[in-house]
Amino acid sequence: MPAYFFMYYIYILFSSSSNLYYVGYSLDVNRRLIEHNTSDKNTFSSKHRPWHLMAFFSCGYNEVVVIKLERFIKKQKSRKLIEQLIDPRFIPDGALAQLVRVPDVRD
Repeated sequence: MPAYFFMYYIYILFSSSSNLYYVGYSLDVNRRLIEHNTSDKNTFSSKHRPWHLMAFFSCGYNEVVVIKLERFIKKQKSRKLIEQLIDPRFIPDGALAQLVRVPDVRD
């Protein structure tokens, strides 16, 4: 089945050991969280383990659109924006209006 039939997600992770957030996208958020926490590769995320899933959002079926959204969030270089996105009361608008929160991530 072609990838365009699968929902893409943008996710936000937090490293309490480094007090850092990480934004990424994936078809399978739980698999990516496991990879961030267990991969043998020397990457940015491997240096700041453990990672905790703070929030994730469904973004549609078009990977190009999801990549643009992820890059938009990262280019803001705004901890405040990321913390707003984590807040379940926050309703994304403007460029982020198509983000749909997946509920109960932290429960």
